[in-house]
Amino acid sequence: MPGNTLAPIMTYSTGPSELPVSSAPVRSGASIVAIISAIASFAMSFQGREVWGLVLAFVAMAAGLIGGAKSLSPRVSGGILSISAVALGAIAVVVALIALIV
Repeated sequence: MPGNTLAPIMTYSTGPSELPVSSAPVRSGASIVAIISAIASFAMSFQGREVWGLVLAFVAMAAGLIGGAKSLSPRVSGGILSISAVALGAIAVVVALIALIV
Protein backbone atom coordinates (compact mmCIF):
# COMPACT_ATOMS: atom_id res chain seq x y z
CA MET A 1 0.00 0.00 0.00
CA PRO A 2 2.02 2.86 -1.20
CA GLY A 3 0.76 6.26 -0.15
CA ASN A 4 -1.02 4.96 2.98
CA THR A 5 1.35 6.33 5.62
CA LEU A 6 0.15 7.22 9.06
CA ALA A 7 0.87 10.74 10.10
CA PRO A 8 1.13 11.53 13.80
CA ILE A 9 -2.03 13.07 15.18
CA MET A 10 -1.45 16.28 17.09
CA THR A 11 -3.99 18.01 19.26
CA TYR A 12 -3.78 21.47 20.67
CA SER A 13 -5.65 23.00 23.57
CA THR A 14 -7.06 26.41 22.79
CA GLY A 15 -9.09 27.02 25.94
CA PRO A 16 -8.39 27.31 29.64
CA SER A 17 -7.85 24.20 31.68
CA GLU A 18 -10.95 22.38 32.83
CA LEU A 19 -9.42 21.60 36.23
CA PRO A 20 -10.94 23.48 39.18
CA VAL A 21 -8.61 25.76 41.05
CA SER A 22 -8.62 25.20 44.79
CA SER A 23 -6.46 26.48 47.56
CA ALA A 24 -4.78 24.34 50.16
CA PRO A 25 -6.71 23.74 53.39
CA VAL A 26 -6.11 26.31 56.10
CA ARG A 27 -6.09 25.69 59.81
CA SER A 28 -9.09 26.88 61.73
CA GLY A 29 -8.38 29.93 63.85
CA ALA A 30 -10.53 28.44 66.60
CA SER A 31 -8.34 25.33 66.77
CA ILE A 32 -5.21 27.46 67.14
CA VAL A 33 -6.86 29.56 69.87
CA ALA A 34 -7.94 26.34 71.59
CA ILE A 35 -4.47 24.80 71.73
CA ILE A 36 -2.89 28.07 72.91
CA SER A 37 -5.57 28.44 75.60
CA ALA A 38 -4.99 24.88 76.80
CA ILE A 39 -1.25 25.43 77.13
CA ALA A 40 -1.78 28.81 78.82
CA SER A 41 -4.20 27.16 81.24
CA PHE A 42 -1.50 24.77 82.41
CA ALA A 43 0.94 27.66 82.77
CA MET A 44 -1.53 29.70 84.84
CA SER A 45 -2.35 26.75 87.09
CA PHE A 46 1.32 26.11 87.80
CA GLN A 47 1.98 29.80 88.56
CA GLY A 48 -0.68 29.91 91.26
CA ARG A 49 -3.39 31.58 89.17
CA GLU A 50 -5.84 28.70 89.31
CA VAL A 51 -8.95 30.72 88.47
CA TRP A 52 -7.38 31.99 85.26
CA GLY A 53 -6.25 28.46 84.52
CA LEU A 54 -9.81 27.24 84.92
CA VAL A 55 -11.20 30.00 82.70
CA LEU A 56 -8.61 29.31 80.00
CA ALA A 57 -9.36 25.58 80.18
CA PHE A 58 -13.03 26.27 79.47
CA VAL A 59 -12.05 28.63 76.64
CA ALA A 60 -9.85 25.87 75.21
CA MET A 61 -12.68 23.34 75.30
CA ALA A 62 -15.20 25.75 73.74
CA ALA A 63 -12.81 26.89 71.01
CA GLY A 64 -11.84 23.28 70.36
CA LEU A 65 -15.46 22.32 69.83
CA ILE A 66 -15.96 25.28 67.49
CA GLY A 67 -12.77 24.40 65.61
CA GLY A 68 -13.89 20.79 65.34
CA ALA A 69 -17.21 21.89 63.88
CA LYS A 70 -15.46 24.21 61.41
CA SER A 71 -13.06 21.47 60.33
CA LEU A 72 -15.97 19.50 58.88
CA SER A 73 -15.62 21.79 55.86
CA PRO A 74 -13.22 20.40 53.23
CA ARG A 75 -11.49 23.78 52.96
CA VAL A 76 -10.51 23.88 56.67
CA SER A 77 -8.16 21.50 58.41
CA GLY A 78 -7.28 21.19 62.06
CA GLY A 79 -9.77 18.60 63.26
CA ILE A 80 -7.18 16.56 65.13
CA LEU A 81 -5.76 19.75 66.60
CA SER A 82 -9.23 20.69 67.85
CA ILE A 83 -9.86 17.25 69.34
CA SER A 84 -6.52 17.33 71.13
CA ALA A 85 -7.28 20.85 72.40
CA VAL A 86 -10.58 19.64 73.87
CA ALA A 87 -8.77 16.74 75.55
CA LEU A 88 -6.05 19.06 76.87
CA GLY A 89 -8.74 21.48 78.06
CA ALA A 90 -10.45 18.70 80.01
CA ILE A 91 -7.14 17.71 81.60
CA ALA A 92 -6.44 21.39 82.32
CA VAL A 93 -9.77 21.69 84.14
CA VAL A 94 -8.76 18.82 86.41
CA VAL A 95 -5.30 20.31 86.97
CA ALA A 96 -6.77 23.75 87.75
CA LEU A 97 -9.29 22.28 90.20
CA ILE A 98 -6.58 20.28 91.98
CA ALA A 99 -4.38 23.40 92.14
CA LEU A 100 -7.32 25.40 93.47
CA ILE A 101 -7.97 22.91 96.25
CA VAL A 102 -4.34 22.34 97.24
